[in-house]
Amino acid sequence: MARKTKCCRLNGLEISLLVLFLLMTVVSVGLITVLALKIDSEKKETTPDEPEPIPSVNPPEMHYLIGVGRADCTGPVADLPMMGYASTQQTARGIHTRLFSRAFIVDDGKKRVVFVTADIGMVSQRLRLEVLQELKAKYGDLYRQDNVVMSGTHTHAGVGGYFQYTLFMITSKGYIKPSIQAIVRGIVRSIDVAHRNLKPGRIFINKGQLVDSNLNRSPHSYMNNPEEERNSHKEIMFFEEGISGFISIPGVTKHVPGGLVSCGVYLQLSSTHLPGSFKYEFTTDKQIVIMKFTDLDGDGMGLLSWFAVHPVSMNNTNRMISSDNLGYASYAFEQEKNIGFLPGQGPFVAGFSSSNLGDSSPNIRGPVCVNTGEKCDYLNSSCPVGGKKACIAFGPGEDMFESTRIIGENMYKKAKELYSSATQELHGPVYTAHQWVNMTDETVPFNSTHTARTCKPALGHSFAAGTTDGGGEFDFTQGDTDGDPFWDGIRDAILGAPSNETVACHEPKPILFSTGEMDSPLPWHPAIVDVQIMTIGSLAIVAVPGEFTTMSGRRIREAVKKELEVTESFSNAEVVVAGLCNIYTHYITTYEEYQIQRYEGASTIFGPHTLSAYIQRYRGLAKAIAHGTIAELPKGPEPPFFDEDKLFNQVKDPVADVAPVNTTFGDVVEQVNPVYKVGEIASVTFVAGNPRHSGDIRDTTFVTVEMFHNDTDSWETVHNDASWETRFHWIKGLAGRSQSKVEWHIPLTAQTGTYRIQHFGYFKDNSNITKPYVGTSDAFKVTKSFYYY
Repeated sequence: MARKTKCCRLNGLEISLLVLFLLMTVVSVGLITVLALKIDSEKKETTPDEPEPIPSVNPPEMHYLIGVGRADCTGPVADLPMMGYASTQQTARGIHTRLFSRAFIVDDGKKRVVFVTADIGMVSQRLRLEVLQELKAKYGDLYRQDNVVMSGTHTHAGVGGYFQYTLFMITSKGYIKPSIQAIVRGIVRSIDVAHRNLKPGRIFINKGQLVDSNLNRSPHSYMNNPEEERNSHKEIMFFEEGISGFISIPGVTKHVPGGLVSCGVYLQLSSTHLPGSFKYEFTTDKQIVIMKFTDLDGDGMGLLSWFAVHPVSMNNTNRMISSDNLGYASYAFEQEKNIGFLPGQGPFVAGFSSSNLGDSSPNIRGPVCVNTGEKCDYLNSSCPVGGKKACIAFGPGEDMFESTRIIGENMYKKAKELYSSATQELHGPVYTAHQWVNMTDETVPFNSTHTARTCKPALGHSFAAGTTDGGGEFDFTQGDTDGDPFWDGIRDAILGAPSNETVACHEPKPILFSTGEMDSPLPWHPAIVDVQIMTIGSLAIVAVPGEFTTMSGRRIREAVKKELEVTESFSNAEVVVAGLCNIYTHYITTYEEYQIQRYEGASTIFGPHTLSAYIQRYRGLAKAIAHGTIAELPKGPEPPFFDEDKLFNQVKDPVADVAPVNTTFGDVVEQVNPVYKVGEIASVTFVAGNPRHSGDIRDTTFVTVEMFHNDTDSWETVHNDASWETRFHWIKGLAGRSQSKVEWHIPLTAQTGTYRIQHFGYFKDNSNITKPYVGTSDAFKVTKSFYYY
């Protein structure tokens, strides 16, 4: 005990220090408490009802409202000129595939944009104005010229007749009301469907390279672009697998895998590229960009894609309405997603849209002289025997149908790959900027002392030469910078000579048609042109009014990207060129390509500085979007909308239909075989009426292929005339007699069973009354092998 007492005993100094420590602690705690109460009191006085904020790791995310829609826009499929090859002799004679308009609406909660891609040659000014009129009547100011973009896929196998300018009316025999009505109603309905289907969703983008589906058809023009712009060290023209190659280093010959390449000589290559430092590896854009649309659960709603290739796989001998290669890509993607639906049906919408395709051909086997098999002349695409008519580009298939499928399937497969792997999501507001521009009067400053101007529209001599995808008439050739006194004399006598001012403005183009100085019965070419950009998050869609060449598209993409990226929200902008939008103004080449005056340069109607003027305008739109000054953009001069009574029509109404003696409409003329093996073609021919007597054929069909089900004792439609597997040929006879031949190209996947083919149509009798008819083939068997059925 003594020991414990000793340990616990404190002396006087220790007791004093302990008391002092306790007093200081009490005072400190008191001061802290008073201070805390004061702060809390002040806080309650300033924000008496505001709860204390709780940090949020995942703040609420803004989603877009997304709508997708598709509608049939197929017009008359008989006896009317087709739009694309500008040949009045190429008139429609049936259906290969139907044409559709596909609409995509994106709304950020404050603003809304619409992008439409339609299976037509191009969007004309008249078509756009009529669609906007219909939209205004339905929706007021919701859908307008500034927030709606309309793009044509550029299929050369749709019908014409939807223009209001004289040159286009001449090549399509006028303004044809049934043709434009079908397209207008199809586009409006596709927007209607997208509008009704609006729902919260997400948007992803992705891009990749598709190297085996396009080829530059004017390499001589492309190579006139600055060397430093094209590439850094080597200049390589074609490096497609198994395609001709060309290297333009003077005096240099290089060995590459699969063949030899020397200056100016075309030989076979198997390599896809050569090593080296390149700004652009290829002479056409190989980039494919896709947008993936999903709902909030991640279920796919649609896809929108851009790739630079001409839909001219179906050549100028084709007489059937067809959506061509871009349409096949849409068809294949939608058929995979819309299981159990016929083509053109089902909720998933896949739009494959045109881009800077001006010099980009799908005929990747390249041009050859069809009479000798030799390569065409490099400079003017002609042959020693047969001239330009003998120089034709082919491939990759054995015929145009196979080529269409191959190129379309390539796009579909690549888009599917990109769709499946897309992870980059778009966020942020949507914007749209639009102006009307008088493209005949644009000034482009080069520096403080020098400017250039655009010209009144004119087409050069090489315009009449056509391209290796479809040659023109007479003795015109590509690359003509001299003109021809003979044709100039005929022009002067019939149409009048171009003015000295226009001739000087368009140099070195020798003018064949001075369309900007021709206004009878109406102006031959437009002057007022739409320029438009829409952005969705960091994605910018540049809607261009014509066919931009590869390098023209690259320049405009870079210019727009540079203007947008000055702001943080567009720090990594993705810019795509959407081709043939809102109005058609032929081609847009670079200044350097224009000097060569191949078909594309001769068809650049506003002169050598056209691209510079467009770049200037699109930079202005991009700058306004980036800096929030869209409202300050002047709208520009509105385009004309000519009265219908001023638009001519050279198409006659079809005569009354006549059935041969002892027959009636729908009777079978040539019957099917009793049995077919998969891979074969089932064919049947009917007594028919003129398809134009069927009126508005949207959402109908001329053809069904039907399979019999024993368990229900009923027929099921497995294909219609929108199907890739069917072909509907209308065979025009004399004095109102005609036939319809239906082919079913039986796929290898067809089920074994009993089938029949039906044909539906209308005929007009002598009393001018149209009546429906149905033709039905005999039932026939389909088997995997002739040994088992």
